[in-house]
Amino acid sequence: MESIIASASSQIDDTRHENMPRRGPPGVFVIFGGGGDLTHRLLVPAIYNLAGAGLLDNDFSIIVVDWADISADQLRQGFHDSLENFVTSRGTEAVTLHGDVWEHLASRIDYVRGSFEDGATYDTLAKKTANRNCIFYLAVAARFFGTIVDHLGQSGLARETGGVFRRVIIEKPFGSDLASAVALNARLLRNLDERQIYRIDHYLGKETVQNILALRFSNGFFEPLWNRDNIDHVQITAAETVGVEQRAKFYEGTGAVRDMVPNHVMQLLAMTAMEAPISFDADAVRDEKTKVLKAIHTLQRHDVVRGQYTAGRIKGQPVAGYREEPGVDPHSGTETYAAMKLQIDNWRWAGVPFYVRTGKRLAARKTEIAIHFKSAPYALFRDTPVDKLTPNIMMLHIQPTEGVTMQFSAKIPGPTVHLGGVRMKFDYSEWFHEGPSTGYETLIYDCMIGDATLFQRADNIEAGWRVVQPALEWGQDPATLNFYPAGSEGPKAADDLLARDHRHWLKIGS
Repeated sequence: MESIIASASSQIDDTRHENMPRRGPPGVFVIFGGGGDLTHRLLVPAIYNLAGAGLLDNDFSIIVVDWADISADQLRQGFHDSLENFVTSRGTEAVTLHGDVWEHLASRIDYVRGSFEDGATYDTLAKKTANRNCIFYLAVAARFFGTIVDHLGQSGLARETGGVFRRVIIEKPFGSDLASAVALNARLLRNLDERQIYRIDHYLGKETVQNILALRFSNGFFEPLWNRDNIDHVQITAAETVGVEQRAKFYEGTGAVRDMVPNHVMQLLAMTAMEAPISFDADAVRDEKTKVLKAIHTLQRHDVVRGQYTAGRIKGQPVAGYREEPGVDPHSGTETYAAMKLQIDNWRWAGVPFYVRTGKRLAARKTEIAIHFKSAPYALFRDTPVDKLTPNIMMLHIQPTEGVTMQFSAKIPGPTVHLGGVRMKFDYSEWFHEGPSTGYETLIYDCMIGDATLFQRADNIEAGWRVVQPALEWGQDPATLNFYPAGSEGPKAADDLLARDHRHWLKIGS
């Protein structure tokens, strides 16, 4: 969480060198499933960036555990190729791969070939990691989470003795419903303490998401307005232009609700709606996030919209409908779009609806939180040419751009009173020069130093699943689907969800 404090303390004259975080401790970063796409695209580039920033100890090393029949040299070459692609395809300008940084890191990458279900794999790891700090990253299919942690416990690899720490980072999906999430938490806690478990949500590695707390709690002019007296409603959007691509087998049994809402969307909602914690201590922050999720009313059927994309056009190119995608049941009832109206029953938010939506094959790739403030009284303008007031909206842009936009009214120059909507925009890339990043740098670094603020606790995970559980129990009935063409704003039923409250969604496409 140090990155949040540093961001909040940075001034326009750029004093960030005074807030440089400390170097991580010595230890081993063990990646189960390290030969896969996640490691190549995100984890190794993130670790490379940490190395380049001088945040890794000289006694830091990586062990990749996988079943692939390759040598350590072949693995390193694959990582090098992925890194070259990463540094030249991200950021505002081309970046050259720093050979000295890579060579230093590559010399510390080891490979253990073995099955996640074979005790011999863990015996080998125990010898290589004896008396060293360890972070075990589970970059594997969810079905292996419990198995790997069981073996870590049985082999003694999870035991913290002699002053060393042992931590486990677990990717989503963390369960497939409330019951499975509760069961997985119980299984993990048979072998680990809660403080050893780091349930990762990569959305929380994004600067704008982290900045929600700094924005709200370090600025005196935001927090007094952040309540039901001043805010009309909140919209949270997580839209994608991509379809299911090669993930049909996974997505058919998952759908948009399971894939996005209990984790990503609930985290965005919690950080937007939470009360001020007593400190930035991990448990203080997570206590407040969990309270918000527990205060959400039970979902009603009429407050949920399920959609599925049909054939359409994305960026001018024709694309197939979901049921025509390879590997998808031609009669599939899986939703690729979900919208919900959520109500939070507490003093701050009573009566303020939170509208959330997420979907694939939409008009644009966009993740944002839009705070819609209540309109000013119109009486002052009744005898002027002004026929309506520009809505006051604060938009927190999370991806693909990161920043904040404020929308408000201003007088148009001229002899009569005419108002026009104007926007002020803060863009991270313009104010803070940052090299290409994956969003995992902060999360990996925080785990190294033992800061769990940006990771989910067991009760936080279960609270998110509890919110969406009613929607899951209604099942994937094709009769409840609302179809929308690829490249559109989503199904009409989602527009109706807001229209009945005399509101409307902000446009996803430009």
